[in-house]
Amino acid sequence: MPPSPSNRKRSTIYIDGFNLYYGVIKGGPYKWLNLQRYFERLRPDDDIQVIRYFTAMISGPELADQETYLKALETLPLMRIILGKFKTRNVLCRLPACTFAGDKLFQAPEEKRTDVNIAISMLDDAYQGLAERMIVVSGDSDLVPALNIVRARFPKIELIVYVPALNPTRGAAVELRAAADRNRILPLALLPLSQFPVAIPDGSGGVIKKPPGW
Repeated sequence: MPPSPSNRKRSTIYIDGFNLYYGVIKGGPYKWLNLQRYFERLRPDDDIQVIRYFTAMISGPELADQETYLKALETLPLMRIILGKFKTRNVLCRLPACTFAGDKLFQAPEEKRTDVNIAISMLDDAYQGLAERMIVVSGDSDLVPALNIVRARFPKIELIVYVPALNPTRGAAVELRAAADRNRILPLALLPLSQFPVAIPDGSGGVIKKPPGW
């Protein structure tokens, strides 16, 4: 028997958007993912307070699809989107046949602020007493300090990590798993059960349509 509403633990969920995408979504048929529905299915005994989704706006032809997806997420009452940004950095080409002449440096985009944004959000939620349970969806070891400080300052908050991964190497995430009270690989079976409909009302009389090819 599921717990009564008064006995359900309040939980907050923190999703590293690119870690989720590259871990289990890219190249698959489940990009049109309703994250609120997914986590309500995954955590039916939790009283989910908020789902925070951390990402950054990309550039290029896929930007329109990303904007459409974020608009779809914004229709969900529990979702909050927190944006970082991309910054260009110089990368040294180490291949012997590198075509970059001279110093062999080329520019590549690097996502910034996501780890800091997650850490700040976790601490802010903890100090506000928003939840008894925090759920982190990532395999990034850069988040270990955030979990450690929450554990040190708020030992009564339960920390759970779900690692989004399709292969054992990516799914190892040894450091992040060790920082949590409980951990596991993010279940894939719920992905097909948690998709948005093809067209979603946008709340203003229009519709948000699933991107072609998704």
